Amino acid sequence: MADILRGSLILALALPALAGCNNESDVVETVEVEGTDEADTRNAGGGEGEGEGEGGGTAAPADVAAPPSDAERTESGLASKVLEAGDGPSPDANDRVTVHYTGWTTDGEMFDSSRTRGRPATFPLSGVIAGWTEGLQLMKVGESRRFWIPQDLAYRGRPGAPAGMLVFDVELISVDAVPNPPPAPEAPADVAAPPADAERTESGLASKVLEPGTGTEHPTAQSRVQVHYTGWTTDGEMFDSSVTRGRPATFPLGGVIAGWTEGLQLMVEGEKRRFWIPESLAYQGRPGAPAGMLVFDVQLLDIQ
Repeated sequence: MADILRGSLILALALPALAGCNNESDVVETVEVEGTDEADTRNAGGGEGEGEGEGGGTAAPADVAAPPSDAERTESGLASKVLEAGDGPSPDANDRVTVHYTGWTTDGEMFDSSRTRGRPATFPLSGVIAGWTEGLQLMKVGESRRFWIPQDLAYRGRPGAPAGMLVFDVELISVDAVPNPPPAPEAPADVAAPPADAERTESGLASKVLEPGTGTEHPTAQSRVQVHYTGWTTDGEMFDSSVTRGRPATFPLGGVIAGWTEGLQLMVEGEKRRFWIPESLAYQGRPGAPAGMLVFDVQLLDIQ
């Protein structure tokens, strides 16, 4: 989830606004973490002051208050203007990118900058605010572009985050192409409610073995585990999946929602099991999290 730590939906981590950067950014965005390694939250490196070229300062631009008449606009409301042309490839939403950037509010206050930290940021393009995911796909490597991102494509009024339209100058340094993910698993036929033959625990957790495992040991609440998983709400909408990201998730079993901590201790390595987790063992009505009973298919790959 960029590691599945209490915020990849299973885990509730607040990562830097550019999820996966670990870049001391003041701007944070709660995202679904993707991946399982610290390598997924690396910095791009680079020396002090690297990238401070033309247009690379941190003073607010003259047009910070509103996009100029010659800015490009997309249907979503995103506005942008090329500051310096590039001639390299463009990323897609699955790729990892390395950028330098500076962000301002429309009153000219700078709130975040990789340039003041002296190193660019690397992150999965699918793990950032919507205006970045859309906007960087318009760019080519080597290009610098200014974006005017409306609030509904930025932090959507989240307390503590920069408010209103935000302005970013972004230099796209490189693109690390990532293969398109596999198709999303279909919702199971019994997603609406546990079947009569499901096992039930005293807590209200229901589960059913889909494929028996090959191991003999069960994890404990202190174990680290590696899994593949997909989660749905009871109307069949998928909200999270390591399968579509193409890599399993590794996390401490004591650091996830209660239904996972309890349920995975029922499993052995190699086993695949479906869980129906009541809301009291899931997100307990937390704003922004999937609501109600949740259904997960989980394959336990490894106990560490």
